Amino acid sequence: MKVYTVSDIHVDHKDNLKQISAISQTTYQNDILILAGDISYKIGMISHVFELLKEKFREVLFVPGNHDLWVRDDSAKDSIDKFNQIMALATDKGILVQPAHFGSLSIIPLLGWYDYSFGEPSEKLDDLWVDHKACIWPEGFNEASITEFFVSQNNEHLKIKNKFIISFSHFLPRIDIMPSIIPQDNRKLYPVLGSVKIEEQIRELKSDIHVFGHSHVNLKKEQDKTIYINNAFGYPYEKLVTGKKLMLIHEI
Repeated sequence: MKVYTVSDIHVDHKDNLKQISAISQTTYQNDILILAGDISYKIGMISHVFELLKEKFREVLFVPGNHDLWVRDDSAKDSIDKFNQIMALATDKGILVQPAHFGSLSIIPLLGWYDYSFGEPSEKLDDLWVDHKACIWPEGFNEASITEFFVSQNNEHLKIKNKFIISFSHFLPRIDIMPSIIPQDNRKLYPVLGSVKIEEQIRELKSDIHVFGHSHVNLKKEQDKTIYINNAFGYPYEKLVTGKKLMLIHEI
């Protein structure tokens, strides 16, 4: 049994949907896919992808990304409602959103958001960041309380022990894993990439591998005895920093 990962498939782009649909129907029938968020803002498209991938893999594990929680029609009253709909839909379609155990391997999804623990956002970032318009939160919610809403749901899983632990989130757990070659101007996005609270939970789990998405900068880097992996599919025009394919990360 092999474990593969991909994130940020953004199937609202036709080229992406075509390539995801073309994944072999037979090659991965005994394998596991970790899908680390950002399928689509359309609930119908998310449902379609769940059905598509469940036919191709033995198991699919998923956490929502920020794009998945955009509210751009009247199908959800806010992003919490959208989150609940997606989690219920995943369960209905046979997609795993809770920890799963395969003998000596445990795979643990970690919900999260960003809370500016990687830096304070600039006015320019506030203006350009689509989440600020496309996500709708209950009154009184801010980035800190949104993050706490999500990461607190992980607490019950943090005592899981096994020979090999893979955890995964959509958002980054630490900013120091970003490559040093990132241009200074692009670093204005760092405040909205993730939260140190996710890293604290990884430390508690003692994850052997942690998979994440969101940054669209693919990497594999070992730090503090954990291998961090990002394998974003990315937008069609992103050719240099994304992989456009599944990545094998573990085999049992």
